Amino acid sequence: MQNKILRNPVFLISSGAIFLLVIIGATIPEKFKNVANSVFHMTTDYFGWFYLMSVFIIVIFLFGLAISKYGTIRLGSEDGRPEFSFLTWISMLFSAGLGVGLVFWGVAEPMSHYFSPPFSDTKPLSTDAARLAMGYSFFHWGLSQWSVYAILGLVMAFVQFNKKRNMLISTALEPVTGTNRVVKGTIDILAVIATVMGVATSIGLGVLQTNGGLTFVFGLPDTFILQVAIILIMFIGYMLSATTGLQKGMKILSNVNMTLAIVLLLFVFITGPTIFILETFTLAIGDYISNFIQYSLRMQPYVGGTWVKDWTIFYWAWAIAWSPFVGSFIARVSKGRTIREFIIGVLIIPPLIACFWIATFGGTAMWFDLHQDAQIAQSVHNDVTVALFQLFEHLPLSMIASTIGILLIIIFLITSADSATFIMASMTTKGSLNPTILSKFVWGVLMAAISGVLLYTGGLEALQTASLIAALPFTVVLLLLMISYIKMMKEEIIPLKKKDIQRLKIARKHIEKEAKVKDKHTK
Repeated sequence: MQNKILRNPVFLISSGAIFLLVIIGATIPEKFKNVANSVFHMTTDYFGWFYLMSVFIIVIFLFGLAISKYGTIRLGSEDGRPEFSFLTWISMLFSAGLGVGLVFWGVAEPMSHYFSPPFSDTKPLSTDAARLAMGYSFFHWGLSQWSVYAILGLVMAFVQFNKKRNMLISTALEPVTGTNRVVKGTIDILAVIATVMGVATSIGLGVLQTNGGLTFVFGLPDTFILQVAIILIMFIGYMLSATTGLQKGMKILSNVNMTLAIVLLLFVFITGPTIFILETFTLAIGDYISNFIQYSLRMQPYVGGTWVKDWTIFYWAWAIAWSPFVGSFIARVSKGRTIREFIIGVLIIPPLIACFWIATFGGTAMWFDLHQDAQIAQSVHNDVTVALFQLFEHLPLSMIASTIGILLIIIFLITSADSATFIMASMTTKGSLNPTILSKFVWGVLMAAISGVLLYTGGLEALQTASLIAALPFTVVLLLLMISYIKMMKEEIIPLKKKDIQRLKIARKHIEKEAKVKDKHTK
């Protein structure tokens, strides 16, 4: 089995490419950083519009599919039913949606927009800036981001449960690209590299925030050495699960993490300005809906500036790079759902949870700045990694809350990295549901290594650059997936609606009655 892996070109090329990046980044960090920055600027300057248009098209496609006749098709056999209850399914979507990125940006993003508004004619640190900051934060964590996960998850689920094929992206693209081995291998390699960079970005953000929390709360040094130590702790944690099969322990960790997240959410909601949070949530939802099309297609060709590139384009690229991981997870837990139920569930519920998280944490921080001049926005502007802990300083039991926050981030890192290791090992072993320990170990090492190299060469900026560059070719893959899915849909038999079945029954009875009358007259 190990020899088969070593002869697998997808495994060899994708792991070799990541390993090469690790070596280059570690040995010549300045040149690595300069080249990465050049590619970053080229990507945003020439293809920023492409990211925005692609995500907007995906959103329109999914809603169109949901209301079409194809929305009644079930993922799996037509007489099958969902594998999980609705509430369990929702909780699984919740666990997929509430990742370390949201913990990082839940306070940091709205406070960043409050300090440096998205539009130049808005006065910084004003009530107008506060309202704009919350509405734009909701937009970034809303259905656009989740549409990227949904399209990939939907196609993967359809291919696995309806077509009875493996969950490789190259398999899903066969109606468009054909079965050429080189083409299929190239697609799978692009998917793996994009996933590694998306996961590395999330791990890097978590490591930066953990480091920021340890520095802010316990006075530990803010150094690369401490960041390496955090990565090593995380690496040991997820490799224990990946190589020893301690799945039960990982499930317990996941449940503990969700409990900690809910406890923190309720703690801030209750001890913070509760009515302000609810009013902020309501108003920001309205602003989000009102400005959805404008924000979705907003570029800055006339006024210049990099705000859209730094925020919206980065978010979409990060989501695209992260999508094979989240999409595969969503696909696995959605068997038995209709396409309509899948799209509405995935595009509505997780974004609402994410927006409520932002309204609670970001809204509370905003209230302290507006009413008590806490200057959290200024602190976040100076160091974005301490945003969450700056907020806790203004709430009761701040030390306990900060400790829980650090614990939450570390466990999120371990559980997310564990799942990502499995997904990448599966993607590079022809979609195997039981990838070997060797493949999981290799990806575990490479994932930790590339995260460390990105932090070493440029911190947050390098993490954003990695996602943006890796996502560009994979965006084309996502658009091709839509075309492939349409082709596969045309072959499906559309289930009859209940009212159509009723009409057929009535028509059948009428025909039978006429036949009896005719037969009687004949006799």
